[in-house]
Amino acid sequence: MAPIASQTPSKPPTFGRGPAGPPPDGAVVATEAPAHGSSAEAWRDRILCGDVLEQMRGLPSDSIHMAITSPPYNVGAGYVDYEDLLEYRSYRDWLSRVWRETARVLVPGGRFALNIAPTSIAQYRPVHMDLSHDVERAGLTPRTEIIWYKQNMTAKRTAWGSFRSPRHPHIIPSWEYVLLFHKESWKLLGDAELADIRSEEFVAWSDGLWKIAPVTAHHADHPAAFPEELIRRLLLYFTYRGNVVLDMFGGTGTVACVARQLGRHFVHIDRSRAYCDAAERRLAGPLPRGRRTKPSERSKVRAHRRGPAA
Repeated sequence: MAPIASQTPSKPPTFGRGPAGPPPDGAVVATEAPAHGSSAEAWRDRILCGDVLEQMRGLPSDSIHMAITSPPYNVGAGYVDYEDLLEYRSYRDWLSRVWRETARVLVPGGRFALNIAPTSIAQYRPVHMDLSHDVERAGLTPRTEIIWYKQNMTAKRTAWGSFRSPRHPHIIPSWEYVLLFHKESWKLLGDAELADIRSEEFVAWSDGLWKIAPVTAHHADHPAAFPEELIRRLLLYFTYRGNVVLDMFGGTGTVACVARQLGRHFVHIDRSRAYCDAAERRLAGPLPRGRRTKPSERSKVRAHRRGPAA
């Protein structure tokens, strides 16, 4: 398959920062994969519904400037069309195949942002450490990490462990990690005129503690949607206008929507038809928020992180 011809687009896209609008360069959102052997440009602005590995194997090598994703956390969260509770070794092996494909499709200097968090408290598992190791083995170089402080510790708390006692106290995670990797080179080549981050944003976001509240209501009842602000910062900080952004666990399309708003191209992959349909509707225009995720569903992730009571 033909690699992308250049990391710098031939002309600046007409759409950039600002309210939602058409995809960059007037592109039309497509909902099926192009023919086998198509150019890298033919894969831009696509919603691909199907198995993540099957879809990624169709992508041309060296065609993606940045991948941003949060994989299933393997804690039994309430996703549509996916059983989020694999044996842990099988879970890592499956994701390792995804990471190898990620390394293949990134351009030299391309970046990968992986949002992940440790699971459980009483039965702590450092998933972020394990997956970081697996991504490095897949061929990408660790670059840095961002602490996404979610500011969500104001709700009533009960998982103290041994309250006011050193016998067995718990630390309650109010953060997640965004692990950054790159392919081959620290530098992503591009036209300096297509860098659109403001000076005050660059200075503020160079501090790796990002305080961004999580979203609590989701399109198509997705249990773990990205806040748009998190994706906006990543794209402005690490990509140029006109770059191509991949989310291989795309859910309801937050990465694709923010990429479009900021004048980037996107490739969205998800196995759920309901999520892909929601992403397509969001890209077509404003979409009313879905129902608020029930506390009982949101608590699945928290329960697995807490583990059994002390």
